[in-house]
Amino acid sequence: MSTACVIRGSSALLIALLALVAQAARADELRPYQASYRGIWHGMTVAVSELKLEQTGDTWTYTSSSSPRGLGRLAAGVFPPHQVSVVRVTSSGVQPLSYKSEGGESAKSVDLVYDWRAQRVTGTYEGAQVDLPLTADVRDDASVQLALTVELLAGRTPSSFRIIDGNGTRQYQFTRDGEATLETPMGAIATVVYRSQKTGSPRITRFWCAPSQGYIPIKVQQTRGDDVQWTMEIESLSRQ
Repeated sequence: MSTACVIRGSSALLIALLALVAQAARADELRPYQASYRGIWHGMTVAVSELKLEQTGDTWTYTSSSSPRGLGRLAAGVFPPHQVSVVRVTSSGVQPLSYKSEGGESAKSVDLVYDWRAQRVTGTYEGAQVDLPLTADVRDDASVQLALTVELLAGRTPSSFRIIDGNGTRQYQFTRDGEATLETPMGAIATVVYRSQKTGSPRITRFWCAPSQGYIPIKVQQTRGDDVQWTMEIESLSRQ
């Protein structure tokens, strides 16, 4: 075989390898998506939730809308009617910019603005005025879910986040909790399980994140001891 043939063959192999690497990199990056989930409360389907992640320039908007089913109004606090979180994603992770939760009782509404220059987060939380120091680990109920996905895509497992609760924050520890393959309407999906627990609380929230789907949660469940409080199970998923 001539030297030219060897070079051409090596070049073709290199190009093919680079193409595979590029495809793998794209598969592992954050991408817009839309997903629907079934909300289960104490064993009953009480809500259908639509989640959407959209990108505009260097910001991302994470929207969740839940519609009650059956006795769903009794679980409105578990599956909020409408949440919108706007964030910036940097090499160090998610940086929240604003968060709103509304559509149910006015007393349960949340409206927060993050000022990273002043290092303060201000607004209202269920009727309470909020004015808190802003540190890199502070999140809200929506941005913390996206933050977990972004950390896993970067090959990192977050150790903890501080989540805003009224005019204060509570620390949640995150740890890996095994692997599981879940049967879904989209077929069997392999997941990695992570658990989150507030310091001093008996409640544990688990996230079944799918590496093949950019670590989007396929299932989320909160338990208190042996009692399952609520569950979200995916029904459909479309990624760009």
